[in-house]
Amino acid sequence: MTTLVTGARGSVGRHVVAGLHDRGERVRALTRTPDEIDVPDGVEVVAGDLLSPETLRPALDGVDRLYLFPVAQTADEVVKLAVDAGVRRIVVLSSDSLETRLETNRASTEEHGTVERAVEAAGVEWTFLRPFAFAGNALFWSHTIVHEGVVRAAYPHAAQSLVHERDIADVAVTALLDDGHVGAKYRLTGPESLTQLEQVRILGEAIGRPIRFEELTHQEKYDELAQFIEPGDVEMILGYFAVATEKPDVVLPTVQQVTGRPARSFAQWSADHAADFG
Repeated sequence: MTTLVTGARGSVGRHVVAGLHDRGERVRALTRTPDEIDVPDGVEVVAGDLLSPETLRPALDGVDRLYLFPVAQTADEVVKLAVDAGVRRIVVLSSDSLETRLETNRASTEEHGTVERAVEAAGVEWTFLRPFAFAGNALFWSHTIVHEGVVRAAYPHAAQSLVHERDIADVAVTALLDDGHVGAKYRLTGPESLTQLEQVRILGEAIGRPIRFEELTHQEKYDELAQFIEPGDVEMILGYFAVATEKPDVVLPTVQQVTGRPARSFAQWSADHAADFG
């Protein structure tokens, strides 16, 4: 049995590769840049690009299980190629935007919905992973933390149940290899809902120095983000924080129910990534 992991250099994909390898499975890691990926001994690395489905044909040879990174533009073609090659189980990295369906998050809902629909229509076994906000989003603060010891953000009291990328990967590995997860749409959260102020405090404890929090207005943060993010994505991000201020993210036991162990905390994530914050 061979499992193909797409997006194998990604924050989740790399842990899916490692988790499958640790379970003794035959793993093939797909990436656009095979010379830049670090994988455990015995993992096969292949070149391919989900935006160019024809490049996946060699990678799919002999594969019966697939971890699919979501690329809406080519989802139908990629899934058809996979099924034609003999793939019988697909686990999709999706998004909880399909559950919450916030008006400000419409683009994400449509993108991930396109991928899910392509897989549902394919007649294979499937599991959809719908994580809440990634704990790794805190890496966007790394530059100002490293150089100024500060985080500048709007909505300091927005509370998120941030999920560790390794928990998403652990659920993916379980769904790929074990029975009982076919047809599941797993909403994945961390073990607690933390405001941005609390996140900054926990990060400071992990790196051993305090981090200041400077509150920005909605417009100030919009102007900052719009310099390097599409306006629609900026509104999606800030709209989510506005909602999370009034209605904190829920905390769900899904990770423990699927894997048999509690979800990792944001404090654990911060300790794991302390070096990224200097």
